[in-house]
Amino acid sequence: MLISMIVAVAENGAIGKGNKMLWHIPEDFKYFKATTMGKPIIMGRKTYESIGRPLPGRLNVVITRDKSWFAQGVSTVNSLRGALNLASDNASEEIFIVGGSTIYEQSMQYAERIHITEVHDTYEADAFFPKLDDAVWKEVSREDHQGDGEKKPDYSFVVYERITP
Repeated sequence: MLISMIVAVAENGAIGKGNKMLWHIPEDFKYFKATTMGKPIIMGRKTYESIGRPLPGRLNVVITRDKSWFAQGVSTVNSLRGALNLASDNASEEIFIVGGSTIYEQSMQYAERIHITEVHDTYEADAFFPKLDDAVWKEVSREDHQGDGEKKPDYSFVVYERITP
């Protein structure tokens, strides 16, 4: 079972502020959908609430410490280990960790692949993605794209894989 992460990250590590995204890149949404479709996705409660609904075509697993929290159409667990177990019972090849920052930090030790949309700009933020260690991760693919020069920044779709000793 491959455990992957998918995230959009600014040059300064920013991924969000006030539980909202910092940019609008429609191609990133399409990439996210195409990459995760049919595969379980694991997220924290705040990330789920920022999305506002279950994402169709995928098992949506939400991690929360609030044992009374409920949302229609999602599976709720109280730990990352519980989320990984539930997702692996429902996946044949790959599980995706989709955020937020705390879930990314907790999941880093388990991830084998990371899909990063590198957003070529900096943003004021309160949520950040952990810095990748070059001794642990290697870039295996990159696709560079130009923004529109105003609202949409330049960006790159980059895939990293864990270096096996």
